[in-house]
Amino acid sequence: MPVMNFLTQCVFDSGALKQLAKLAKARGITRPFIVTDAGIKASGILAKVEDALGVAPAGVFAETVPNPTEAQTKVATALYKESGADGIIAVGGGSSMDHAKAIGLMASHDEPLETYAAIIGGSKLVGKIPPLIAIPTTAGTGSEVSIGMVIIMENGRKETFASPNLIPLVALCDPDLTIGLPAGLTAATGMDALTHCIEAILTPAINPPAEGIGYDGARRAFGMDMLKRAVRDGSDEEARWHMMMASYEGALAFVKGLGGVHALSHAAGRLHDKKLHHGTLNAVFLPHILRFHNGAADEKYARLREAMGLKANADLADAIQDLNDAIGIPKTLSAMGLSASDGPGIVEYALVDLAHAGNPRPMSADDYAAVYETALG
Repeated sequence: MPVMNFLTQCVFDSGALKQLAKLAKARGITRPFIVTDAGIKASGILAKVEDALGVAPAGVFAETVPNPTEAQTKVATALYKESGADGIIAVGGGSSMDHAKAIGLMASHDEPLETYAAIIGGSKLVGKIPPLIAIPTTAGTGSEVSIGMVIIMENGRKETFASPNLIPLVALCDPDLTIGLPAGLTAATGMDALTHCIEAILTPAINPPAEGIGYDGARRAFGMDMLKRAVRDGSDEEARWHMMMASYEGALAFVKGLGGVHALSHAAGRLHDKKLHHGTLNAVFLPHILRFHNGAADEKYARLREAMGLKANADLADAIQDLNDAIGIPKTLSAMGLSASDGPGIVEYALVDLAHAGNPRPMSADDYAAVYETALG
């Protein structure tokens, strides 16, 4: 029997950052702890957030790494506790938002963190975390409204945690914060958003509202050419607005689940020394997974073609590859620094990733290995 939950408050529009002080006060946050990264600090966005707060934060952690780790979360959690903060404000892309969720979880729950991993049924153990407001500065992950977070554990796994209690109380989505984002990062995060929409649609779980939102997100990013426009001109305010909406919609959609693209991307992303961007991995894997599943969800493929403005007989995988080429995504995994020797470990981890269960057609180790080999180039 389908159970459908939608989701949290979202304050969305250009200039929405001005609402931060009021939103924080309404949620009882008077001593906020800000979680962000060095790039956000250097860009001046952190200063804008502090100005909008109107009060001095209890603490700031501005060293979040791409693909946040359990080890760093332990350090940041200790700082959160020492600060006397009564809430968290996450500022940045998916890494900072996931890191903020992990800090909130560790600050309010007993260790070890792995106890709460979704793959072992830990979701039911996740209780309330400190009040969290999420402010995305990229249009990609949708973590600002997601039930999940992904953390690289000390045991080497890239683990997914999922619970309604991990959803921020408020998503403050201000597209102006993405103005001027570099073209490469715009492309990678935008493909993350589009992949969320497409994989959520294709997963067999029954949730028509989520699926409908996914189609609309795909329409904005691909069918309306908003991703191409945002990459071409970082100051295009209309494109930035629609891409942030597509990102938001992608996360609303993937309450249905995800699939093989994310299983592989999570498995590859755990290779911390490779410094692989999650959205770029999704973009490279997506055409190959779409080819594998072709014929397993014909009605959904047809509706995707319609939403994306493609001809009725268009090849979805080719269309995504053409988009990747147009926005400068690497053609192959080898161009990103992966090699054949990385394949067996990636396949092993993909098979136990939470997203693996969402494939519309079952995928075996041999299937993942074949996709990896082809995507390697």
